[in-house]
Amino acid sequence: MSQWLWLLGKILLLTRVAASVNFFHHRYEDLVQALFDVQGACPYVTRLYSIGRSIQGRHLYVLEFSDYPGIHEPMEPEFKYVANMHGNEVLGRELLIQLAEFLCEEYRHGNQRITQLIHDTRIHLLPSMNPDGYEVAAAQSQGVLGYLTGRNNANGVDLNRNFPDLNTIMYYNEKHGGPNHHIPLPDNWRSQVEPETLAVIQWMKSYNFVLSANLHGGAVVANYPYDKAQVQRSRNYWPRMETPTPDDTLFQKLAKAYSYAHGWMHQGFSCGDIFPGGITNGASWYSLSKGMQDFNYIHTNCFEITLELSCNKFPPQEELEREWLANREALVTYLEEIHQGIKGLVLDENNNKLAGAAISVQGIGHDVTSGEHGDYFRLLLPGTYDVTASADGYQPQTVMVTVGPAGPSVVNFQLRESTADHTPGPKISDKGSHSKGLHKKVVPRAAPEDRTQLDGS
Repeated sequence: MSQWLWLLGKILLLTRVAASVNFFHHRYEDLVQALFDVQGACPYVTRLYSIGRSIQGRHLYVLEFSDYPGIHEPMEPEFKYVANMHGNEVLGRELLIQLAEFLCEEYRHGNQRITQLIHDTRIHLLPSMNPDGYEVAAAQSQGVLGYLTGRNNANGVDLNRNFPDLNTIMYYNEKHGGPNHHIPLPDNWRSQVEPETLAVIQWMKSYNFVLSANLHGGAVVANYPYDKAQVQRSRNYWPRMETPTPDDTLFQKLAKAYSYAHGWMHQGFSCGDIFPGGITNGASWYSLSKGMQDFNYIHTNCFEITLELSCNKFPPQEELEREWLANREALVTYLEEIHQGIKGLVLDENNNKLAGAAISVQGIGHDVTSGEHGDYFRLLLPGTYDVTASADGYQPQTVMVTVGPAGPSVVNFQLRESTADHTPGPKISDKGSHSKGLHKKVVPRAAPEDRTQLDGS
């Protein structure tokens, strides 16, 4: 009897989801309306904001889900999905609209899994990074779609080859000495990037993102860094070889989390390509310079993969429901991957929060840093690790920690001032901060009209 009830519940869930999601291609006005509709339906757990405008003046809207929208809660990680970077690759755009509706509806209906996800994670959805390119692609006759029409922004620039090239600096450092993480931007970087790229980079600097995925089309595979090969082209020969990060095993696990939760990506055969397990190292597939995926890993604390979601870059409208059902579980499963590894606070002797402290894991040559509120997040596979926190002017502290498969281990650090250097470390005051205390409690929500924030101009 219980099996029949479970099956009935699943059928009702699918029916409710299918009825609530609008399976059609959303032009810019439709996209904006859909986001405002979700915000209106779930005002207490959403916030709509803009990170800037495209060349033609369209807002780059982000919809946030959180139990405290607009507030960074210490020890709660920040996640982002970005779609429609290439204007003619549209499935990701539609999936994020549908994901927003799904999260809202399931939260309202008390779905325990979704409720916990929203309470424990700050989720940011950017359905379209290139709204100008989308409008060009969408204006075509659906019978004669150009393969590249609308791919670039209004200036004709491919946004996924428009980020500062930090890979070259990193590969130089690997040979001659120097860091492979948190590499600073060149002085003239703003003049080298498009308005949409600039907006996204500033967005990355405003939030301490931990995990991310960039949704594309043209293949069906989960692609992980590095995207740019270390070995350079020799005449007309381009070797296909792995170019792994120090976190290669972790990235493979993240990619497989999506691939195996997807309807068919894990099968590895689609669009004329073969990808065992439905995953690939980016540079092993083809080398890409100035991409967003590598930029996240090299410049920020964020681990990002690229999801190629359909052979058809602009799938027919009648295929959208099938694609949503194939991707729905994968989108949620990948989101849940943010809750693994270790997290904690870095404090000084007086319990002041230390921002910018480096968190190093022995055997993995890639550090993360603590955020503005002194909290850090380090994605790790299950195992035992020696972890060190260090900051200028303080004695480093090393602890041994065992990471399990269920949820992150909490590891706090309290650093003493170095006797050799009495220069005070960074100190973040609680005064005026938008962060809450570490222990959540149920409080009355603000009125809906206080929740919508349009930051861009």
